[in-house]
Order: sequence, then structure tokens, then C-alpha cells
Amino acid sequence: MAKVSEIYGSMVFNEHTMQERLPSATYKSLIKTMKEGKPLEIEVANVVAHAMKEWAIEKGATHFTHWFQPLTGITSEKHDSFLDPCSDGRAIMSFSGKELIQGEPDASSFPSGGLRATFEARGYTAWDPTSYAFIKDEVLCIPTAFCSYTGEALDKKTPLLRSMSAVEEQANRVLALFGEPRQRIVPTLGAEQEYFLVSEKAYAKRQDLIMTGRTLFGYAPCKGQELDEHYFGAIRPTVNEFMKELDNELWALGVPARTKHNEVAPAQHELAPIFTNVNRGVDENLLTMEKMRLLASHHGLVCLQHEKPFEGINGSGKHNNWSLSAGKKNLFDPGESPMDNLRFLVFLAGVIQAVDDYQELLRMSVLVRTPPAAAADEAPPAIISIFLGDELDAIVDALIDDHEYTNAEKVAMDLGVAVLPNFLKDNTDRNRTSPFAFTGNKFEFRMPGSGVNLSDCNMILNTAMAKSLKDFADAMEGKAGEEFEAAAIDYIRDVLTAHQRIIFNGNGYSEEWTREAERRGLANHPTTADALPCFVEPKSIALFEEFGVLTETEVRSRYEVKLEKYNKLLNIEARTMKRMVRRAYLPAINSYAAEVAGHINAIRSACAGADTDQQEELLRRLLLGIKEIDTQLRALGKLHHETLEIESEQEKANTYAHEVIPVMDRLRAAVDGL
Repeated sequence: MAKVSEIYGSMVFNEHTMQERLPSATYKSLIKTMKEGKPLEIEVANVVAHAMKEWAIEKGATHFTHWFQPLTGITSEKHDSFLDPCSDGRAIMSFSGKELIQGEPDASSFPSGGLRATFEARGYTAWDPTSYAFIKDEVLCIPTAFCSYTGEALDKKTPLLRSMSAVEEQANRVLALFGEPRQRIVPTLGAEQEYFLVSEKAYAKRQDLIMTGRTLFGYAPCKGQELDEHYFGAIRPTVNEFMKELDNELWALGVPARTKHNEVAPAQHELAPIFTNVNRGVDENLLTMEKMRLLASHHGLVCLQHEKPFEGINGSGKHNNWSLSAGKKNLFDPGESPMDNLRFLVFLAGVIQAVDDYQELLRMSVLVRTPPAAAADEAPPAIISIFLGDELDAIVDALIDDHEYTNAEKVAMDLGVAVLPNFLKDNTDRNRTSPFAFTGNKFEFRMPGSGVNLSDCNMILNTAMAKSLKDFADAMEGKAGEEFEAAAIDYIRDVLTAHQRIIFNGNGYSEEWTREAERRGLANHPTTADALPCFVEPKSIALFEEFGVLTETEVRSRYEVKLEKYNKLLNIEARTMKRMVRRAYLPAINSYAAEVAGHINAIRSACAGADTDQQEELLRRLLLGIKEIDTQLRALGKLHHETLEIESEQEKANTYAHEVIPVMDRLRAAVDGL
């Protein structure tokens, strides 16, 4: 195997490659576009395209594609060859700046929530130079945004990029109040990816896994995860070979895969990368998920990325570690000086305000099918709360109540502006039951499921944070020196007082917390159907429109897409359940019942008066079970057909969530019981 340093980034047109391949003036112009958002001239694009093509061909590429993220949540690509036939029968390889900057895929067949009709096919992809081009399977992949002919965003990337601009603008306004010059500010992401690996042979026998990604039936095994021996245990050789191939592929694509280990549940594993900017981090996570699925088959395995593939053991999540970076400075890093600490507290208060004000949007952004609360011990609860840790919590209490704070070294400190407390990074415990936890210099949002595209939740975090920072900057406008410092402390105190309800350091799984959260007025949406309507509430639409992240039309289209996806997933699950019961389980159980009845008759024939009570009791249980299965199957069939006739997608989702799923659960229980 080649050295990691030789492999890493070898298939990426990154800054190092750009500097080697591009003329100095072109390189500088492109870097300004990447770092400062400057427009890219077509002349520059032509030079970049030529250099990119030559590099890609040297690496074995024959085609290029605009790689984008439609509202399906996964990635899409249409491959075009570099081939350009000549009149004399020969061919050259060409790639223009126009082809680099813009593509034109069909927009009618992707979900659009009504923005596009079948006869309105035109759509555009536009190069995103902030995320590097790369080569995958002999194809040059150019990360792009995707929009309709009339200009609406049809993808996940465009609103994410808009939200990054919004939070950068407002963060610079806040930093200017601290005397700092305008600078590049980017949200960062570290996406910890959990997944299951199962045998291809076992997978092929499970119609439910094949069709839905999760088991719709299945009795708990005799041994599950109760011994906790799989967690961080020795990695099995087959899995280790898969992980090594995955690392090599990801490193070549410039994905900084760092940590890998066995997770808690049997056959569950995790991969964690090093942080990068949130846009590139989302792209890299999608690449990681794709490579996991494709490479598993090389080792006789199947990679499952459903958030809850099996009952009775942990589900798979994706921890979204989010922060804000200003150059080499992390804005969630407590500083060394009082003013650094004041700045930290401003940004901390901004996050607390953002999460409290838009808790329902965050909850909505990560839901697909299974509520996180159903995903066993490591899944966060349905109620959004923030974990700060003991020391930060004590500082918040001291600020709110205006009393003396004593730090970890027991040194008393006055909370006057001149001596704001110094406190240590990484001085908090970890709370696995918290959906949104401060972990030293970042916030870990633990709610996304394994298969979720992280664009949505980061777009909401960025936009909500932009709103918090704008409120602060507006309130502090024109203040400086001691007046600003005093006003900032008062503002922080008011924000923390108003939003203290969202802070909770205890056990998020407890029933007491559910009751306490209700008393505090926190939202609790146990199902996707319950959570989705918040997307189109006036408050949500106003947030996105204020910062130019989404128009009302774009918000409503995304709401429709999410509703439609939820309903389609439940329709597939219901159909699969009915087919499996009719074609597999009922025939098998009926056959076994007939076998037991035959045994009873054979015993009686062979030995008149023999005691067959045990066999008869077994037969009675089988017959009662068959009746219960048939009852629930008929109920599911009737209700499923009625649900399909409902015109309103929201009403249909409500029916699936509150009526169909309970019947599906009862049918599963009846089958599993036998």
C-alpha cells in the first residue's frame, strides 16, 4: 500500500494542484472566488477548465459530470465524455469554461414540490468553487448547485451556501463591535457517521431489508448488545479489510477520515473525519456514505444506513459537530482575556437563542421515518434541549442571577466586565441523552439519522444563528468602549434569562424530563408528521426570507417534498409488510400448525388415550396467533387503501403516523410472537 501522504488528495483538484497547474494570475483569481466570493470571469474559467481536464485525463478520467444534491437528499450525476470528434475522423479531448461553470440536467423528474412540472424540464447546475472537484470512477466530478429555469433552488446545496453567507455577514457585524476587521467566517462541520454491516447472504433473504432498509419483522436474538462487548472491541478481519479499503478511497478523495471503531450494537460501526467547512463537510459525508454502500459488496457485506434497521438494539445516527471559524480562531473557544470571554459569551448566547427560537425547525430537519426516541439507548429524545456542562451552566446561572461565580479552581470572580471568568476548554462531561451538547469548542447535534443529508440542519443552524447575531448587532449599534461592554453583558443576561428553558444537563430519557419540558413550554413532536408543519409556519418562512436563504415558494416546495417522501416510505413499508405476511409468514405458520395437528393425530393413532395436552395447547396458540395475524393484516390492508385515497399529503402523513403505524406495530408483534 502507498503511503497515506501519497494517497491523500491524489484524486482531488485542490489548492495544491491548482497552484501547480494554473498560471499565477489565474490561481489568484480563482482563490479570490473561493475565499471571498468574487465573480469568476469566463476567461479565468476557460483556463481552469483546461487545466482541470488535463489533470483529470492524466488520472484516467474519460468523462465529467456536474455532481449535485437534488431534493432526494442523495447525489446525482450525468456523465459527459471529454470526446470532441474532428472532421478528419480523429477526436480530441475538450472541456470549456462554460461546461465547467454551467450544466443543464433535466429538472422535471427530480422532486420539486410543485416548482417543476413534467413538461417544464429545464434546470441548471452551477459550479460551486468552494468545494473541490474530484475524480470518482474515471469521472471528473464538479460539485454544483442545482436550480430551475425560473431560478428557484431545487437542491440542498444552494440554501446551505446562502445560509453560510448570512451567518458570515452577521458574525462580521458582531466582531466589528469588538474592534476586529472584516474576515472570512465559515461554519465548520465534523460528521460522525454510524452504519451497520451485514452479510450479503443474510441480507438477500430479507425482503424487508432490501425494500425498506430495516427489518419489519424479527424476534429479538438471545444475545443482543446487553454485554456491551462490541463497543470499541477488536474489529473483525472482514470488516477491517472493508475499513482499510474505505479509508484508502476516502483519503484519495481528500476526505479526512480519522477515527473508526466498533459501535455499541452488534455489526454496528462508526467513521469520523476531521473538521472542514460545512459545505465541503456535507459533500464529503455524502461521498463517504456512497463509498460505504459500494465498497461493502467487495467484502461480501451490505452497508445499512437506515436510522433504525433492527428492533431491540441501537439505531444509527450521524453526529453533526458544528462550530464557527474566523480564520484560525474558533468563535466557540473560550479565550484567554476578559474581552475574548465576552465575545465567547455573545456567541454562546446566540446559539442558545437560536436553538430555543427554532427548536421545531431543527427537529423537523433530521426526520425521515423512525422517531429518534425509538432508536434505543444512544438516540436523543424527541425534545430539543441544550447541554452546557456544569461549569458553563454555573456561569449562565451567575449571569442570570447576578451573583458571584467560582470557577473550577475555586477562585472567586466577580462578573463585572473587566474580570469575566476564564474557564477551560473540554471541561464538560458528555451527555449522550442530549440532542444538542456543547463539547468544548463546538456543538454536537446528535439527532440526525445515519442516512440523513446534513445540509438541512446546518442550513437551519446557520440561519437561526445569523438571526441571533443580527439581533445583537442591531441592539449594540453605535456603542463602544465601556458602554458597549456593559450593554453587551446586559444583553447576554436578558437573552439567557429569556431562553434558559432550553438548557438541560440531566437525563433526556427520563419521564420526569418529558413532564418538565412540557412545563417549560418546549416542543415535543414525536412523529415526522407532527414535526413537518412547522417548516411552513409564518415564523419559519420569515426567518428564511429575512436572510435570503429560501423564498416562501422554496420553503413550501421543500415541505411538500418531505411530506411526499414520508408518505412514500410508509406506503412501501406497508406494502412490504402485507406481502411478507401473505407470502412467507402465514404459509409457514399454517404449515407448522398442520404439522402439529398431524402429530396429535399420529400420537392418538399410535397410542389411544395418550396425553396430548401440550401439543393441543401449542396448536391452540398457533391458531389464535394465525387469527390475530389475519385480523391485523386485514385491518392494515383496509386502512392502507383508505390512506392512499387521501388527497391532502399532510392529512395522509397524519394518518400514517397515528393510525397506520400502530396497526403495523400490532401486526409485527403478532408475527414476532409466533
